[in-house]
Amino acid sequence: MPLVQARIVDDAGEEVAWDGESTGEVQVRGPWIARTYYEDPDAGEKFDDGWLRTGDVASIDERGYIRISDRSKDVIKSGGEWISSVDLENELMGHEAIAEAAVIAKPDEKWSERPLACVVFEEGHEASVAELREHLSSRVAKWWIPDEFAVIDEVPKTSVGKFDKKVLRKRLEEGELETVGESEPASRSA
Repeated sequence: MPLVQARIVDDAGEEVAWDGESTGEVQVRGPWIARTYYEDPDAGEKFDDGWLRTGDVASIDERGYIRISDRSKDVIKSGGEWISSVDLENELMGHEAIAEAAVIAKPDEKWSERPLACVVFEEGHEASVAELREHLSSRVAKWWIPDEFAVIDEVPKTSVGKFDKKVLRKRLEEGELETVGESEPASRSA
């Protein structure tokens, strides 16, 4: 877009290469991009020296095309590596038994975070954790595959119909999400 600059910034605050592979948070600035929010006490978190921090995780290729892969609050950092919750959700929803899937980070003592897949089964369908893990094994990196799943009746939605992962994170924190691991069957009652 004319007069708008974009960059990708990693966790250390360093700009990353426009190679289509390196990822980080998208930041933009320009004459019609806000430099701060009026009377917002949290504005310092949303801006970096005139750059608007979008909260989108993306890569930029050599021609300037931006590929957004996730929201920064939704990516999972496991053992120092990033896992895209959106990519995992899409692959899970490709399974015939899954109607909806939302992936959130679950605290882990060894890896810092691990993905927790919250799944909704299609009416009349079920799948075991082993089946879901097998489905993912040829589609994502081995270390992306969730160790645990939570079977839920529906994924909570925002007022505009997007998955409301804040609600799922709160339910996990409060112990309201019952999770099942590899050796346990996944079912609607879990």
